[in-house]
Amino acid sequence: MSKKRKTPEELRSHRWYGVSDLRSFGHRSRTAQMGYSRADYAGKPVIAIVNTWSDINPCHSHFRTRAEEIKRGVWQAGGFPIEMPAISLSENFQKPTTMLYRNLLAMETEELLRSYPADGAVLMGGCDKTTPALMMGAISMNLPVVFFPAGAMLRGDWRGTTLGSGSDAWKYWAELRAGNISQSEWTEIENGIARSPGTCMTMGTAATMMSAVEALGFSLPGASSLPAVDSRSAQMATLAGRRIVEMVWEDLKPSDILSPAAVDNAITTVLALGGSTNAVIHLIAMARRAGIGIGLDRFDELSRRVPVLANLRPAGKYLMEDFCYAGGLQAFLNVLSPLLNLDCLTITGNPLRESIAGRSVHNADVIRTLENPFAPSGGLAILRGNLAPAGAVMKPIAAEPHLLHHAGPAIVFDGCVDMMARIDDPDLDVNADSVLVLRNAGPKGGPGMPEWGQLPIPKKLLEQGVRDMLRISDARMSGTSYGACVLHVAPESFVGGPLALLEEGDIVELDVTKRTLNMRVSDADLAQRRAAWRPAAAVYPRGYGALFSTHIQQANEGCDFDFLEGTAPIPDPEIH
Repeated sequence: MSKKRKTPEELRSHRWYGVSDLRSFGHRSRTAQMGYSRADYAGKPVIAIVNTWSDINPCHSHFRTRAEEIKRGVWQAGGFPIEMPAISLSENFQKPTTMLYRNLLAMETEELLRSYPADGAVLMGGCDKTTPALMMGAISMNLPVVFFPAGAMLRGDWRGTTLGSGSDAWKYWAELRAGNISQSEWTEIENGIARSPGTCMTMGTAATMMSAVEALGFSLPGASSLPAVDSRSAQMATLAGRRIVEMVWEDLKPSDILSPAAVDNAITTVLALGGSTNAVIHLIAMARRAGIGIGLDRFDELSRRVPVLANLRPAGKYLMEDFCYAGGLQAFLNVLSPLLNLDCLTITGNPLRESIAGRSVHNADVIRTLENPFAPSGGLAILRGNLAPAGAVMKPIAAEPHLLHHAGPAIVFDGCVDMMARIDDPDLDVNADSVLVLRNAGPKGGPGMPEWGQLPIPKKLLEQGVRDMLRISDARMSGTSYGACVLHVAPESFVGGPLALLEEGDIVELDVTKRTLNMRVSDADLAQRRAAWRPAAAVYPRGYGALFSTHIQQANEGCDFDFLEGTAPIPDPEIH
């Protein structure tokens, strides 16, 4: 790719700093107020460092230091760094779900970059929704950007057993409820499962999305695989700061990088990693911001021919630290390269093939070959039927195989409160063949589509040794979760989707091979039930929640706001 390099007068920030009028006098004098001289910024690219650090986000607790390392790189390359805090979206703490606020961060990112004198940006994210949110905003703004990933935390440890965040929390919570471990042992696990800054170290949503964004071409090669506390991550931060300055001069923007082929590369990478089901929603939303209209069917088309090569939890054995030492994402992409479009441009200014050439695998059990995959397919499956006419998502490799073709009577819960009140009731008429169903947990009904989709196994079944059941909902589930969980059922029940019409005892049938999800209820009975159905009242009467409920799209559409999709230009603020 060849473009004429920008001149200082062509910089966007020149309109703030470089002209001789009263407004620019104010900009320069106030910059002097902060201790900077004209030599610090005159004629230089202004680089926004959008930092999602906060005191309540453990995944990003090292970002204060990383921001300074990014600034160092910006200064080295002749740029002027300005750090801008943005809402943090702490997956561990924010209620009811960070997904409620993903679009808020996307809007904030876009408007920060539009309303301030930014020529380019380094986006600092990693915790589940921060990555897609930052990217959505940056794609819409279309300024040069580098995504800097937080990186995963170190392995957990309990009595010499390696623990993986999320995955082992669900596992040992079930064992505690079944009476197989003690409360004191549970407390030991609690104190050993998260030992450093960084995101979940399983192939959860954080690791999935950081990897997907690197595969899209928006991170420096190898950045997504480095542990958060690795000194190489600090070095990568400085390199990111240096590279974004060059990208501004080159005018290398998201619209130059994001293409249908690049999106296919990201989807293929997610599937081969055995990545999070959440990636379906996020990648659809990111692509549609660029006017690339992908849908669920593209994920299923690719899933049928893409093998799972990463032996990573929750589906496999290893953790992200092991993945890094085995060669990381660059070695992984090199192995996967026959299934990728290697001509796609990256933020390096070079095609993907140059980033991954010669990268070798150092542990063939962690990163498998195309000839010896972890699984021949099944990273994700898109299901349709009279229960999910607009689609539903499942991760077959995370389920017990006997449940991939299953029929059983529905146990229906009308929300999370109802589920928690009844799931362990000894009188609940449930057995291992039952199908647990949760509704009113979708984008509008949750609200925000919380990660409630890994419904707990009833305690009396846990005590009998049952560890997986077919579970269906219009919710999401954590990428660290596992089990025969059918998610993102669309349209959701809150807006009158067929899930709202399901009744206790109806037979639900899943056939992953045929990609079908149906309830054995006649069309006539469904019509009668639909005529009797009445919508629930809106959850939020005012505020951001009301905006969300009015404009949120369904899961199969990416859960973006209907007024944010597309590439319609929005003018920069006029400078007078």
